[in-house]
Amino acid sequence: MREVRWERMFPDELEQAHAACPLVYFTYGLCEPHGPQNAVGLDALKAHALACAAARAHGGIVAPPDYWHIHELGLYAAWAEWAVGEVERSWLTCMPPWQHFKNVCYHVRMADTLGFHAAIFLTGHYGPNWQDLKTLLTLIQPSVGTRLYGLPDFEANQPGFDRDGESSGDHAGRVETSLLWALEPECVDVSRCPPADAPGPHFAMGANARESDRRVGERMVADEVRWLGEKARELLDAYDSERPEHALRTFEDVERLWDERIRPSVRSFHSMQPLQEGQEPVPADSRWFANLRVREEERHGDA
Repeated sequence: MREVRWERMFPDELEQAHAACPLVYFTYGLCEPHGPQNAVGLDALKAHALACAAARAHGGIVAPPDYWHIHELGLYAAWAEWAVGEVERSWLTCMPPWQHFKNVCYHVRMADTLGFHAAIFLTGHYGPNWQDLKTLLTLIQPSVGTRLYGLPDFEANQPGFDRDGESSGDHAGRVETSLLWALEPECVDVSRCPPADAPGPHFAMGANARESDRRVGERMVADEVRWLGEKARELLDAYDSERPEHALRTFEDVERLWDERIRPSVRSFHSMQPLQEGQEPVPADSRWFANLRVREEERHGDA
């Protein structure tokens, strides 16, 4: 099997892969409760394995996965209060939005400095962060030559579990469990699902997780790999027609871009908001209360 993982390739292999297809995938997720039946790293495991499959099928290089993502504040804390509950340890690998998105800016800088023509930023972690990722890349794009596209993996999962164009994503339910089962079978154990009549929450397990099917997962993986290949070709063609300049070269360039263009917009990002419609406030005695509030200086863009 052809190696596509950046960290496992030799310099000459990287040069050959870049020459053949100057495309890079960046993948994101975190360790997070995903039901008793899934390994906690599901989000990043899923995204990285999908990117590797797409790169092997269509070309490109896959950057090392980023297992540190947004959680434990605002609407994420409210979700966890409901879906995870008062567990002693959450096993999260989380950080606030402003830190995560600044890290992404440095990932973009590396893609531009290395002369990649296109970069796909694939998150396996949901909530509204994927909308912010798209906004972020739109803000960055005028400053870089690399053509950028960000998405949650469920955008590529068409036609979805039921082939209905709608059943493309969930949280630790039949979609995510089936995908991980197909991609990383040693990270799924459906025998760990509790009985249907057992009271929950079950470490954020989706209600339909017992309907998971590895064969459906394999078909959805193929669907996503095909979608990603088509998007990669679209981005590479755009680069070839535009021949933009690669200009985001230094750390100072990134810091200036962050201060002038990104930071003033971060406070309006969806991930920075306290609650989503229909969510209940987090009680002060909840384990999810400690990091609930967004730092005021970040909310107002003054940090």
